[in-house]
Amino acid sequence: MAYEKIVAVYDKLGKAKDAMRALEANGFSSSDINLLHRDTLTESDLRDVSLWRRLFGRNVADQESAVYTRSINSGGAVLTLRSPDSDVSRAMRILDVHHPMEFNEKASSWDMTASSTTPASKAVLPPPVVPKETAATTLGKEEVLRLAEEHLDVGKRQVETGKARIRRFVIEQPVESQVTLHEEHAALLRRAASDPRAIKDVDWTDKTIEITETAEQAVVTKSVHVAEEVVIRKEGSDRVETVRDRVRRQQVEIERLPRDKKVA
Repeated sequence: MAYEKIVAVYDKLGKAKDAMRALEANGFSSSDINLLHRDTLTESDLRDVSLWRRLFGRNVADQESAVYTRSINSGGAVLTLRSPDSDVSRAMRILDVHHPMEFNEKASSWDMTASSTTPASKAVLPPPVVPKETAATTLGKEEVLRLAEEHLDVGKRQVETGKARIRRFVIEQPVESQVTLHEEHAALLRRAASDPRAIKDVDWTDKTIEITETAEQAVVTKSVHVAEEVVIRKEGSDRVETVRDRVRRQQVEIERLPRDKKVA
């Protein structure tokens, strides 16, 4: 699959960020989008006359480089997108919605003469044909391949795993206890009189004697006391979890091709 690099210049950083978000919302990968502005470039970068050729290729004219640099110095931004050939038109339409600068018009207002072959508002620069996973930067007679690798960064976040509900309620259960109860009743005990002197005490009148009989009954009362205390708290514990994933790493190899044979 062939790729092209689309370059759009915006006079305001906010417009460029809106365009970047629109590209991502329409399926373009954020790894293929690069946004250059004052916060991403140093003063030495902007003074480097070869900066834009290193970024976009050796076919960037001096006038184009000057427009890019002055746009960033004026608070603008340069947005680049690496897009498959089949998506270039769709990407250009998305970028146009956010009003990129008219390249030739801006160059004229800044007393610069832009190349007549550079399209207005955007420069479409075909990069060297390289696999999607590598980015080539031209430096003189050398070509540098940047190899990237991923690192696994494991963070932590707190999630709710459930709830515990503690409820206090009353239950009843049967109990029993034994108690000794005392009773007193009237009783008649008959016995023979053995004292002869008792004859002189005989009384022939009627006589009534009342005796109070008693009996104990069980009386139930209840008392309340605190049996125990239940402390409600959360206890923490730690566990070690092994996180497994796959990370990518770019490698490079060299393949030596045989020289083409000439036909005699």
